[in-house]
Amino acid sequence: MPATKKTWRQKLEDSKGFPKVSKIDASMSKRWGTGTFVIPAPREVDKLMRTVPRGKLTTIDDLRKVLARRHGATIACPITTGIFAWIAAHAAAEAMEAKRKNTTAFWRTLKTGGELNPKYPGGIPLLKLKLRAEGHSIKQKGKRFFVEGFADHLAVLGD
Repeated sequence: MPATKKTWRQKLEDSKGFPKVSKIDASMSKRWGTGTFVIPAPREVDKLMRTVPRGKLTTIDDLRKVLARRHGATIACPITTGIFAWIAAHAAAEAMEAKRKNTTAFWRTLKTGGELNPKYPGGIPLLKLKLRAEGHSIKQKGKRFFVEGFADHLAVLGD
């Protein structure tokens, strides 16, 4: 019997033993410097994304800074933090399709420099719609899209 595919919510709930803080080894130090890094739990990333209020924004980099600080690490892993934000976005879209309330407003979490993440559910069209509904202007640069003046709308993510 084939294994059933996990829902996005199940993927979000599966901590896989994270969070985990590790030493930055020699192979990673060229890119990340020295010290320690944290791989957060997927739910931690989702919970942080949920704190961004309507009309405000955050970036994956800002999430990483808070996660690193919370775990006493030098940095939070950029790869897994981005993947877990992507999982949180898909879990929220799955919940919205099921008509659930109080889902993660994933469109408020941007890539570096205020760029919209085309890999989020609904792609650029949905992100533009949601962000404009919250009062943001979107500008296109080549094939990429950005929130104009995003830095003026960043949420302060606390601990």
